[in-house]
Amino acid sequence: MTTHRLIRLPLASLLACAALSATAQGLRIPPAPAATAAPAPSARGAEAQKTADYIVAVVNSEPITSHQLRTEVQRAVRQLAQPPADERELVAQVLERLIADRTQLHFARESGIKVDAAAVDEAEQNIARQNQIELEELQRRLVAEGIERTQFRNQLRDQLILSRLRDREVNQKVRVSELEIDQFMREQQQIQNGPASELNLAQVLVALAEGASAAQIAAAQAKAQSLMERAKAGEDFATLARQQSDAPDAQSGGEFGMRRADRYPELFITATRGLAAGALAVARSDAGFHVLKVLERRSGSMPASSVVQTRAAHILLRPAPQFSEAAAMQKLADLRKRVLAGQADFAALAKENSQDGSAAQGGDLGWASQGQFVPEFEEAMNRLSPGQLSEPLMSRFGAHLISLTERRTVQLSPRELREAVRSIVRERKTEDAFVSWAKEVRSRAYVEMREPPG
Repeated sequence: MTTHRLIRLPLASLLACAALSATAQGLRIPPAPAATAAPAPSARGAEAQKTADYIVAVVNSEPITSHQLRTEVQRAVRQLAQPPADERELVAQVLERLIADRTQLHFARESGIKVDAAAVDEAEQNIARQNQIELEELQRRLVAEGIERTQFRNQLRDQLILSRLRDREVNQKVRVSELEIDQFMREQQQIQNGPASELNLAQVLVALAEGASAAQIAAAQAKAQSLMERAKAGEDFATLARQQSDAPDAQSGGEFGMRRADRYPELFITATRGLAAGALAVARSDAGFHVLKVLERRSGSMPASSVVQTRAAHILLRPAPQFSEAAAMQKLADLRKRVLAGQADFAALAKENSQDGSAAQGGDLGWASQGQFVPEFEEAMNRLSPGQLSEPLMSRFGAHLISLTERRTVQLSPRELREAVRSIVRERKTEDAFVSWAKEVRSRAYVEMREPPG
């Protein structure tokens, strides 16, 4: 299955391009407030409110009203951790997002992109799960916030359309060359070896007295080498430090704590340069031999050297004009019941039904690291324990039924590290490409800004 990511951009970038709204990023629904009786507005107040609603912008003949803008600004304020420093700037940012979204939705309609009710149902369920509440509770809280369910579902539909449009127009067109990977890794290596990187090292010190003889030096070196081999064989490094280290930090397991590289002795940095987390080295100083372990390294944007990998299988059904999303979801639900009842084997069903290249392998997707699958697929997969089946779900590729096989933590091979770097570079290029694409779409649209009346 081809893997792509949704673009997630911070609020500050809204002036530059259209970011996904809170509903697409994982909407956090506030707890429902206690019910209170609101005073009935007077006829004069209602009339004033009515006349205060005016058009602030027109996008391809579609108006954006001041009421719509106020609603979105209020929503943006609720999503912020603190009040905005400049309210006028926030209003301008939100208005620009509304304009950008309208231009892209217009483009999507012209391109024939549609989302049916089953996909909206799945998105609604996903938001409830992300907020760890039932769907009924989600709907109750929306009502308490003054948001009608129809309005909420329409917003979800728009965001799904925008997601599919951006995936087609931007994500699928981004390519990363081997030269770009090499350049990124060189840049990150320079950061890693520079004074701005941070390290957490631990040590076991085999001390040497001043004026130690050659025999004493050789014995200390042999002991340090033996301790390093024991740690490599799996013995707990902190225990070795407490039992064997001659350093004052022995009882803390020899751990120095996270600190800038320039706050370590230069010989420690030299000995551990280029080592991944978990690796060991021996360094010699006037104090003796130091067995060093790299516990953690923070170095720019390089991916972690070890990752949690998941092995899963899936059955993919692709909706078509004669086979709706709802029909695909229902068929997968029926297949799931058969597997859970012991009436069918998942791999056999995948070979018979799945509509992607993994069908021949019984739906097996192989070992995958975080970020290799689209978010909606990965979120459902991550909720599973080995041996479990997901509920049917929709992604931009179609309807899926996921079977989780196993999980493991592994050190990345050089090839896998390059693939992880490829994902980082791809995401950066995708964000840049999205900004340019969104500006281009907006520039082709008719946008007329309106002044407040009177």
